[in-house]
Amino acid sequence: MLLLNATYEPLTALPLRRAIVLLVCGKAEVVHDDPAGALLHSARLEVTVPSVIRLENYVRVPYRAKVPLTRAGVMYRDHYRCVYCCARAETIDHVIPRSRSGPHSWTNCVASCARCNHRKSDKLLSELGWTLPRKPTAPKGPHWRLLAGVRHTDPLWLPYLEPAA
Repeated sequence: MLLLNATYEPLTALPLRRAIVLLVCGKAEVVHDDPAGALLHSARLEVTVPSVIRLENYVRVPYRAKVPLTRAGVMYRDHYRCVYCCARAETIDHVIPRSRSGPHSWTNCVASCARCNHRKSDKLLSELGWTLPRKPTAPKGPHWRLLAGVRHTDPLWLPYLEPAA
């Protein structure tokens, strides 16, 4: 579920259970139903699983200039693909190894498969004759915090995410 602030600003992606609790307690309202959504039943209530919900009251979000570096964020940025061989990424690799004073930063971390990570070990790319197809960069914008932990975004969310992107 996508959670919007009272001003329709995207806040986060919620698990189903938390979204239903917000709806049942009257703290949120349904903005967009999922046409193929399931029905949840309780003893006294029947709730259609929504795709997008909005908080009834405005929540102030503290401003953060930098997006924190997380494993999920690196995987999302690199589309869950190894930057060296395009296989499914399983690990994070430091382009300049930490053992050689490489920083733990967005510009030095990339998604990697276990095989490439093992082959690279603590070597530099130039020592192996490898190159990066694109230079890793730090993501910008509030939508990165929102989507870094979500593997696939619902297409119904796009109209609500475009102002943030």
